[in-house]
Amino acid sequence: MNKHNTKYVGIDLGDKASMIHVIDEDGEFVEEKRIPTTAAGLKREFGQREPLRIAIEVGFHSRWVSRLLRSYGHEVVVADARKLRLIYQNPRKSDRMDAEYLARLLRLDTSLLSPILHRGEKAQQHLAILRSRDSLVQARTKLVNHVRGMVKSFGFRLPSCSTRCFARKARPALPESLRPALEPILDSIQEISEHIKSYDREIERLCQQEYPETANMRQIKGVGALTALAYVLTLEDARRFRKSREVGPYLGLIPRRNQSGDADPQGRITKTGDKYLRRLLVGCAQYILGPFGEESHLRTWGLRMSENGGERAKKRAVVAVARKLAVLLHKLWISREDYHPFYPDKAKAILA
Repeated sequence: MNKHNTKYVGIDLGDKASMIHVIDEDGEFVEEKRIPTTAAGLKREFGQREPLRIAIEVGFHSRWVSRLLRSYGHEVVVADARKLRLIYQNPRKSDRMDAEYLARLLRLDTSLLSPILHRGEKAQQHLAILRSRDSLVQARTKLVNHVRGMVKSFGFRLPSCSTRCFARKARPALPESLRPALEPILDSIQEISEHIKSYDREIERLCQQEYPETANMRQIKGVGALTALAYVLTLEDARRFRKSREVGPYLGLIPRRNQSGDADPQGRITKTGDKYLRRLLVGCAQYILGPFGEESHLRTWGLRMSENGGERAKKRAVVAVARKLAVLLHKLWISREDYHPFYPDKAKAILA
C-alpha cells in the first residue's frame, strides 16, 4: 500500500444499509455515500478499488464484512466503539458522524480504535454449536420453571429431579386438570433435551478429533468438554497472549479501577470480553469450591479467601478462582504438560 496515496475509510455498518466516509492522507474529505450491507453491495463498492485502510465497528456484521473486505486486498481494522466516548457518547450521534470519526481516528492512530481480532470462520462455526446448545439449555430451564410454577399455583408439587429427566419424571405427577395445558410443554422439554444430547455428542467429537489440546484442560476436575472447547474457540490462538496472566483481563475477570491521585478504589469486575466463556469459568469455579471439588492448590487458595467476610467473600472467591482457572488453562494449553493439583513448583508458579 502506497503510504503517500492512502485513503482512509470509515464504515458505520447498519443492518440493511451502511454509511461510508472517505478521507485522504491529509484528512481532506473525498466522498461519502450509503451502500447496501450485502456481499454484492460491498463488492460493487470495494471489489475493484485500490488498497484502502478501512475501519468498521464491531457488531453482528463485522465478522463477515471484515473477511470480505480483506479478500479484496484492503487493510481492515475492527474497532471496539464501546471504548470510544467520542462515538458512543456523542450528543449528535448519527451514522454519518460515526463513519467520519472512524475514518479520522484510523488516520491518526489505529490504537485509538481499540482494535479487536475476530476469530476465524471455522472457529466461528464450531462456536455456533456451543451457543446454540446454550440457547436450548436456557429455553429448557424457562419451560421447566413454567411447569413447576403452574403446578405449584394449583396446590401441587412435582418431584425434585434434574432438568435432563424432568419431562419423564414430571409427566406421571401432573394433575389431571393441568394435563391439556402442560403435556405439550413436557413434549417440548423432552425434544429439547434430545437436541442438547446431540450437541453434547458433537462437542465431544470436536474435542477428540478437531481440538485435542482440550484433553489437557479436562484433567482439572470440574472442567468438562464444553468449557474446554469454549475456551479454545474463544481464544483461538494461545500465542496471542504474551503471558498467561493476560487472559484474566481479556475475559473481564479483574476488578475495575478508578485511580486518581492517591485514591485507587477497586470496584466490581470489568465484565469485558466473552460473557459466555466467563459464565462457564465461574460455573467451574463454583464446582471446584463446592462439596465435590477435587483437593488442589486452586481449591485450597479459594476456600482460604472465602473464609472471612460472609457471602460477599464467597462470591469474590468464586470470581478469583475463575480468574486463576483461566490463567491455568492457558498455561496447560501452552506447555502441553500434565496437570498436577499439588505439584509444588509448577502449581505455585502458575497460581502465584
